[in-house]
This record gives sequence, structure tokens and C-alpha cells, in this order.
Amino acid sequence: MTSTASSTDPRQDLAPYDREPSWRRRLRRFGHEADPAGPAGDVRDRLAPPYAEPGPRLWAALGVPPRAAGFLARWSGWIGPLLVTLLAGVLRFWHLGSPKAVIFDETYYAKDAWAIVHRGFEVNWDKNANDLILSSGGHLPIPSDAAYVVHPPVGKYVIGLGELMFGFNPFGWRFMTALLGTLSVLMLCRIGRRLFRSTFLGCLAGTLMAVDGLHFVMSRTSLLDGVLMFFVLAAFGCLLIDRDRARARLASALPVDADGRVRPDAHTAGTVRLGWRPWRWLAGLMMGLAIGTKWNGLYILAAFCVLAVLWDVGARRVAGARRPYRAVLLRDTGVTFLATVPVAIITYIWSWAGWIFSPADGTGGYFRNWAATDGRGSSWSWLFPDWWRSLWHYEHEVYKFHVGLSSPHTYQSNPWSWIVDGRPVSYFYESPAPGADGCPADAGDKCAREVLALGTPMLWWAACAALVYVLWRWFFRRDWRAGAIACGVAAGYLPWFLYQERTIFFFYAVVFVPFLCLAVTMLIGAILGPPGASDTRRVAGATGAGVLVLLITWNFIYFWPLYTGTAIPIEDWRARMWLDTWV
Repeated sequence: MTSTASSTDPRQDLAPYDREPSWRRRLRRFGHEADPAGPAGDVRDRLAPPYAEPGPRLWAALGVPPRAAGFLARWSGWIGPLLVTLLAGVLRFWHLGSPKAVIFDETYYAKDAWAIVHRGFEVNWDKNANDLILSSGGHLPIPSDAAYVVHPPVGKYVIGLGELMFGFNPFGWRFMTALLGTLSVLMLCRIGRRLFRSTFLGCLAGTLMAVDGLHFVMSRTSLLDGVLMFFVLAAFGCLLIDRDRARARLASALPVDADGRVRPDAHTAGTVRLGWRPWRWLAGLMMGLAIGTKWNGLYILAAFCVLAVLWDVGARRVAGARRPYRAVLLRDTGVTFLATVPVAIITYIWSWAGWIFSPADGTGGYFRNWAATDGRGSSWSWLFPDWWRSLWHYEHEVYKFHVGLSSPHTYQSNPWSWIVDGRPVSYFYESPAPGADGCPADAGDKCAREVLALGTPMLWWAACAALVYVLWRWFFRRDWRAGAIACGVAAGYLPWFLYQERTIFFFYAVVFVPFLCLAVTMLIGAILGPPGASDTRRVAGATGAGVLVLLITWNFIYFWPLYTGTAIPIEDWRARMWLDTWV
């Protein structure tokens, strides 16, 4: 079973004995479905539904012996995702050091990373530092003059790890983003499997992200947004695991009737405690690292906290709690808050340790000595240490910079255009002559060599339809999986509409690319057909889904030269500029 509908009951969070209200009857004309389980169902199947597994007919059709089929069935949940991850890794690490140049904002983050892993804070580099780095193989002295930077340090520490291992060169400063990009594909495979209860759909979600152009380019460029995406996805995965474990624990606490079925119980559902929930604490750590990479992680923290609370409410409602919100407030909210907000704040502050422990005599990090100089005599000096007041002042100045940033840029874009690939960002462009830098000698005219941060168009345009389907399924079918996907997209996307006058770029959208891939996967699951569908319906669904996936894959291959900086004849480059705004 591989369809979205067949993988698990999408209405897990509906109460088993709710009477159908009038609004549900009115919405039925739009496809709304009330809870079909009724009082006779086993609540355990809704709190902790099983994973779908290939039936014996599939193994027989493939000619797999029973013993091998049993092994594959047991380990397919890891074998499939690891194979998809291997594909993603080969693609991302292939010629990772090309172009041998400092492209786009690598001019900031590659050098900041090298400085921060050696000095603990960023420094000002000479204007010709990029050329010196490339010509000397990265062997040049690190300046000591502190630099004013506007992003927290976590992402630069991550990039710096690759530089420490492989040197101050293009491969070194791109290594960690490529590694995290590859691992994020593995995480998405496992997250999709857990979300849809289907290994096939989980691997499909990971495959879609493996062939997304924006995710691919960001994995091969030392920018912060790919690092941010990794920590956000990791936090979501931790919350999803916590959801499953909490619901399983709740199911195990419920009474079992004479027929062996787990029954709802108002007292148990309203009073049982679900423990310290370590995966929720780990999610808080991941969110702290996300915020320590870029501040827009704050919006995602808020959205994920709300999502976690609503998941708890749904679990207790299914278990039979008459007042699920009250039960969650008394039993779960405290742990949820402690595991997320304080953990994220402490993680964020600790990420500044290099700056905090740098000298406060003017030779340390930027603004490190502010409390002892310009901030001396503050009315708060008796309460907070100097490093805290200096850091607070620094953060306040950074905030003023961000909200006031309106300098025009050639590749800036409005978030309204992001979802349709309206204005991609060119990271690198050269026009090599025939016979030079990979340009074919018989090209006739000059070639184009570009690295373009462009989402795979067929995937993104399919995601537009998928998001409509996800919203419909969430609102009218009360599908918690659709709500989770919508939450991830909204948390990474909607806040940018508050800053439409700011200078912002399309590549910020990489943060919600995993959730777009989950949305398209959910749509493909629906195309494949519901359980019990006729063979004709199944064949038609599989054909339609297969055609869509093949088109997305072909699209990625077609734009491969623009993702990797491969030189192609200028006419071939023009043929790939499908929209005027891509030039």
C-alpha cells in the first residue's frame, strides 16, 4: 500500500464519540468527512497506526524469495532512504570545488567561517582577499580587526568545520553544506515514511528533494540558509518522533476491553503524564541552532511550538479526554515550554561563546567592549554582566539593520514570486570563449557558465497545486499530516510577507523546500489511488504519478548545467531561460 489515504487514518485527532456538528454537515458538500471509526474501533490503531508494508503479491511479482522478502520488508525502512541518500550525495559532492571561485555571498561566509573557527569572532578582510585566498591555496594571515556582521555564528561554525578538515578553499568551505544537504535528504525520507506510514512515499519525498535545483545549489554553496534548513528539518523530525512515542505511551496506558481492543478512557486521557520526552528537548536544541544560524528561525520555533501543543491536544482527545485543552495545559504545556523555548535561548546564547570569551579590551569581537566604553554607567550595569549588555547592544544594532535594509539589488525579489520560481538568483556567471573553461571548441560563439539558484520548475509548479490539495485536505478532511506540512511551509514562507519592502531573495525559500516536497508527495499519494481501488484506477494513478515524477527528474537534468556552472553554448543557455525574469 503506497497511497496517502491508505498509509494511516488521517483523522487521528478527532474524538471517538463526538457528535457531528451542523458545520460538518454543511461542509460535506466540499468533501469534508466526519470521523468514520465510531465507538467500535480500536483507539490504538489511531494513536499508533502501523506502517504499510508491501504485500506478498509484490515480492512474488518481482521474483523475490520469501526469506529475502522478509529481510527486505524488515530493513526497507533504512535501505530505501540510504539508497536515495547515496544518490543525493553523489550529485552534491560531484566536482564540489567547481567553480573554483568565491561565488555570491561566499565572499562573506567563507571568510567569516575561517576567522570564527580560529579567533572566535569575524574580522575585516582586505578587498583583494578573495583573489589571495584562491591564488595562495588559503595560506594567508587572518586579520585581527573585528568586523560588524549581521547573522549569528552557528552557520559559520558549521562551514568552518569543513574548512578545518579540507582547507581554506572552495571544496573546504562547501563541504559541510553539501554534507548537511545530503543528510537532510535522508532525514526527509525518514520523516516522510513516519508521516505517511509508507516507506515508498518517504523515499519519494527524499528523491524529490534530491532533484530540486534550489536545494541542490544551496547544498553546493557556503551560504547560511542551507544550514538553517537542516536544523529546521531536524527539529520537525524530532517533534514527529516525539508525537509517535507520546501517542504510543498514551495508548499503552488506556484500558483494554474483553475483546482485546484499546478503549478510550476520559480519566486516563486527562491525567496520565507522558514523561520528559527527550525528543522534544532535542527539538528545542535544533531550534536553538536554527535561530543561531539566522533569526528567521524564531518564527519557525513559534509555529512548531503551537504545532506540538495541538498534536498533544489531538492525542488526548482521541484517547477520550473530555477537556483535552485543559489536560494538555496541566500535563504537557510545562514540559513543552521548558524543552523548547529555554533550551533554544540557552543554545543561542552559548553559540556566541567565542565572542563572549574574546577579550573585552578592544581586541575582541565587535562591540565586545561596548559595556565598558559607550555603555558605561547604564542603569542596568548593576544587574547584568558586561558581556550580556554588550551582546544585547550588538543584537539591537543588528535588528535595526535588518528592519531597515532596503538597498536595491539586481536579484532581489518579492515573496509573492517565490512559489512559482519567479526570480532566481545568479550566484556565478562567466562567458568563456570556445575551447576555454569547458566551452566546446566548435561552439562557434561564446558559452555561458552559470550557477543559478533556481528551484526545479516542474517540481515547484506542481507544488503550487499540491499546496492547494494540502490545504483542502487539512481543512475539509481534518488530516493532521496536511496540517503539519502546511505549518512547515507557512512558518518558513509567510513571515517574509511582513518585509516586502526589504531587500530579500528567493533562496531564502530553501527553508521550506522539504515541506513542499512532502506536499507534492502527498498529492502523488492521492493520485496513486485509495486502498481498495480497482486495478484500472491503480494503473491510471500509477501512470499519472510516474509521468509527473519523470517530468520533474527530466527537468532537473535539463537544468543541470545551470546548477553546476557547466559551460554550454549561449543558445543552449537562452533556451533554458523560460521566463524573462530568470535572466
